[in-house]
Amino acid sequence: YTAWCWKGGGTAVSNSDGSITSSVSANKDAGFSIVSYTGNNATGATVGHGLNAVPEFIIVKDRDTDGYSWHVYHSALGATKEISLNETNDAGTQAFWNNTAPTSSVFSLGPIDGTNKSGEDYIAYCWHSVEGFSKFGSYEGNGSSDGTFVYLGFTPSLIICKNIDAANGWAMFDTTRDPANDGDQHALFANDPGDETGSYNIDLLSNGFECRDT
Repeated sequence: YTAWCWKGGGTAVSNSDGSITSSVSANKDAGFSIVSYTGNNATGATVGHGLNAVPEFIIVKDRDTDGYSWHVYHSALGATKEISLNETNDAGTQAFWNNTAPTSSVFSLGPIDGTNKSGEDYIAYCWHSVEGFSKFGSYEGNGSSDGTFVYLGFTPSLIICKNIDAANGWAMFDTTRDPANDGDQHALFANDPGDETGSYNIDLLSNGFECRDT
């Protein structure tokens, strides 16, 4: 088994920054918060996230009803797009975020069941980049074994990447399972219940990472 853990801010507190009152545990130093709220199906609803910077990565899940995906906002896609953590789909145009980018206090929701069905309870996990600790962004592959170098400014312990142009999985690599850059890194996929698969060649460097597969 493997587990990746982020420390929240302790006991959740009420947050009334948005039009929907939320309950938030926020670790502002780490740029991470856990947010629970109840949907109201309103266009332009907002939810306080408890951080002191704009979230770049948000995962939202309905807690009450089966069948709804883990809906993902990413700053590289913008507020008009959505991808799902449990699916391989490429980025689709959806109004889950009401076509409105998050702010330093709230994120926005459209009247869509997956993130804002009236009376449904939701959980959201929110992150923003913290220098020397975490980074969220995008890169363009080049199809070469001398792949695109992605600058982070620190050595990554965990990498999660997703092709947003085509139907591919959410590949996850970490330095605990594979501490050496030996061309035999093993991936786990967030969208797939399968065991870890290899071999991938991804170099985890002192200031970023570089894919070494074509």
